[in-house]
Amino acid sequence: MILCLDVGNSHIFGGVFSGDQLRMTFRKTSKQGASSDEYGLFFRSVLRENDFDPSEIQNIALCSVVPEVVYSISNGCQKYFGQAPFVLKAGAKTGLKILYRNPLEVGSDRIANAIAATQMHPGEDLLVLDLGTATTVDAIGAGRDYLGGVIIPGLRMSMEALDRGTARLSSVEIRKADQCLGRSTAASIQSGLYYGHLGALREIMDGVCRDAFGGKRPRVIATGGFSSLFADTDLFDEAVPDLVLRGLLTALVMNLS
Repeated sequence: MILCLDVGNSHIFGGVFSGDQLRMTFRKTSKQGASSDEYGLFFRSVLRENDFDPSEIQNIALCSVVPEVVYSISNGCQKYFGQAPFVLKAGAKTGLKILYRNPLEVGSDRIANAIAATQMHPGEDLLVLDLGTATTVDAIGAGRDYLGGVIIPGLRMSMEALDRGTARLSSVEIRKADQCLGRSTAASIQSGLYYGHLGALREIMDGVCRDAFGGKRPRVIATGGFSSLFADTDLFDEAVPDLVLRGLLTALVMNLS
């Protein structure tokens, strides 16, 4: 079995694969300063609670946008699983041609998403929407060229900015607004978050399609914790919640061979 870990700014999203079958997923709040013991013990306990034997983990793959956490997690994996994880970073085999001016700047989670998307739909132009702490839009050409993308604050980050920066606007549940016109402060914030994000993504996607694909709309794949909020819109063609984990698995296999 293989343990895959996506370490984000807010959460660690993990999953266990048996072959190419995803057997379980889990989430844990990520925080700087946590010890290697805390991470190692958590991973072992979450496996046991889901009826998996930690000793059967043969490989571990990791991507992270929080460099400070990688050291503790790597040490935890070495101590509690007896192996150092494969870390997706610059220099690793990806099967992609990165066309960023500085390829080192591309987040490894975005690379993992692109790897999985091109594996699922080879030979197609693709857009990947990842709606997490930040919202990213990434363009991948049919020849497996990572063309670039767009980054904006995510829904939770936008809400927290309102909470911190205003005297009388507090946090609300992030949900799909029933209608655009809000009739309470909470409903007005929820409407602004939802429809503001929806409108921003539509405009960004139109611009990326013009710049990257001659105005044609490619296949659009959504992932990330907030993608389900937009399931009944025209934003994307399919949602793949575990896209980053599948990309990590593919990258691990590439780099083991």
